[in-house]
Amino acid sequence: MDVSNLNMTPSSERVHIVFMGRMNSGKSSLINALTGQHTSIVSEVRGTTTDPVRKAMEINGIGPCVLVDTAGFDDTGELGEKRAEKAANAADLADIVVMTICDNDVSLEKQWYDRLMKKGIPVIIAITKTDLDAFDDETVKSIEQIFNSKPVITSVVNNLGVDELLRRLVLVSKDNVKERFITGNLVSAGDVVLLIMPQDIQAPKGRLILPQVQTIRELLDRGCIVISTTAEKMKEAIGSLKEAPKLVITDSQVFKKVYDIKPEESMLTSFSTLFAAYKGDIDAYVNGAENIQSLTKESKVLIAECCTHAPMQEDIGRVKIPGLLRKRFGETIQIDVVSGMDFPEDLSSYDLIIQCGACMFNRRYVMSRIERAKEADVPITNYGIAIAWLNGILDKIELPKGNNLDNG
Repeated sequence: MDVSNLNMTPSSERVHIVFMGRMNSGKSSLINALTGQHTSIVSEVRGTTTDPVRKAMEINGIGPCVLVDTAGFDDTGELGEKRAEKAANAADLADIVVMTICDNDVSLEKQWYDRLMKKGIPVIIAITKTDLDAFDDETVKSIEQIFNSKPVITSVVNNLGVDELLRRLVLVSKDNVKERFITGNLVSAGDVVLLIMPQDIQAPKGRLILPQVQTIRELLDRGCIVISTTAEKMKEAIGSLKEAPKLVITDSQVFKKVYDIKPEESMLTSFSTLFAAYKGDIDAYVNGAENIQSLTKESKVLIAECCTHAPMQEDIGRVKIPGLLRKRFGETIQIDVVSGMDFPEDLSSYDLIIQCGACMFNRRYVMSRIERAKEADVPITNYGIAIAWLNGILDKIELPKGNNLDNG
């Protein structure tokens, strides 16, 4: 394991391993044992962990990951309920959950286990504090039958079960966490790919935004020839090439402009469209975009961005997309904007949700939002897909397929 901070893999690209359980059930102690550091505060006082605590690390066999310590889901009182709610929100991020058990009564744990399994989140049961002789063989066998899963027997005091937990984490990760391509099936080694990257006020001076950086790195890894330019220099960039680029990837804000300029034989997509498939459900987003035509001046739209930043003059989520919607449907259309992990519990009042590319969150969390939208019967789409529809070119852009490496 490498628990240094030298690995700069973004948190959104790491496997999220969330530790859940009752208060004082040994979650923090297990994380400290796994990391070899005092990552989480350990105390006999119930409810010591409040907000989720995250530790980025590397586990051999998994790669970059984040261990997330949460408050007890049995926390009580007004403040305790808020802490438990944050633990539930952390579960939406989970690629894998480690559920700690330190008591014979597992009724609450079973409720959470069933809830997580229904969402398709794999759960490892870890019986903790076995040095206190709270569990005999019959009790362990009973727990195994209740969860239909062989628990990991641990004792941090006796250094028992930590290696077994690591082994189980690796096995579960291999079975459930698939590596994915951002560019899906759109490129092959040797293809020339032209990136159109406007450097507006949303791009920090001297840096590129995360989706651009990640896409460039992947294209290089896949053996593509990558050319980057701005929308203003696009014609010159194309003119410098012997042949038209195989694929043009643009910032969604200049979708129509780039579409009008690009060579006819070149495929076109956007960074946000790529991330719609990479982080979410491309089919759900396309279907959601088709519902834009049903909006009226009385409709209510939720725009959900994942990063938290101060609003900017040219902000795509707070300014440009609302501007396109109001131009088409009138000034009275109601538009709510949320950011970060803020996402309404009740979605039923909305006629459409427009989700950002979600480069700051892992796919599991984005999919939990899509699932909640489906449960509420509210169509959901994505920034790039929505902008393409509003510009009348959705049927003319390329939608990536085959994001999993094992299915091409």
